[in-house]
Amino acid sequence: MAMRVSRLLPLIALVAVLWFSPAVEANDHAQPPIQSATTFAAVEVHPDEKVAIAAEPYDTKEKEALFRVDYLAHGVMPVRLIVTNNGDKPISLRDARILFETAGGDRIQTAEPEDVERLMTRKERQGGKIPMPGPIPAIKLKAKASNKDIEDDFNTFEYGALVVEAHTTRAGFLFYDVSQLDHPLKNAKLYLYKLRNSEGDELFYFEIPFDKYLQSKSSQMN
Repeated sequence: MAMRVSRLLPLIALVAVLWFSPAVEANDHAQPPIQSATTFAAVEVHPDEKVAIAAEPYDTKEKEALFRVDYLAHGVMPVRLIVTNNGDKPISLRDARILFETAGGDRIQTAEPEDVERLMTRKERQGGKIPMPGPIPAIKLKAKASNKDIEDDFNTFEYGALVVEAHTTRAGFLFYDVSQLDHPLKNAKLYLYKLRNSEGDELFYFEIPFDKYLQSKSSQMN
């Protein structure tokens, strides 16, 4: 009998640990795995310069669940930027301009944390609902997020690689205020210029149509 009890003790201890341990949070607010830009639907490839850049909008509640803040509900569109350098020398984004170009040709600069906080405060004060692209239903606004939530998201997710080394892919998020647009992604694009090679020469500009993403998303649903 003593032998049987001693053999059961480790199992009993394991069950106790699992029973009383707090559940592991499903969302650890971590960057998604990095893949080559060419694996994404909305991508532009410059073969001569050996650079590919992709833009992946996080335009659904499921995709944006990795953030601490519900940006879509407040008219902010997170866009993941993926830059792949297949060349033998680094490229620089130190002087790069990365703009959200609307269907009407307006160009929106990336938002800073204080811009997001200001927008969220204004929208919550108005108590309105913001139409978003595709099949997303109207979303009831949540309680106002704290500055810390926004700061933590930007610190964790914002694109920050000023240099993309040879044969390397870098990725991160940019945030855009699209609160005035009913369908932000339709006929819109991400426009990038002032990227430079290791000699300081400017690369050809990139225009990445979001329609490529929308078409891919539509085909997956059919």
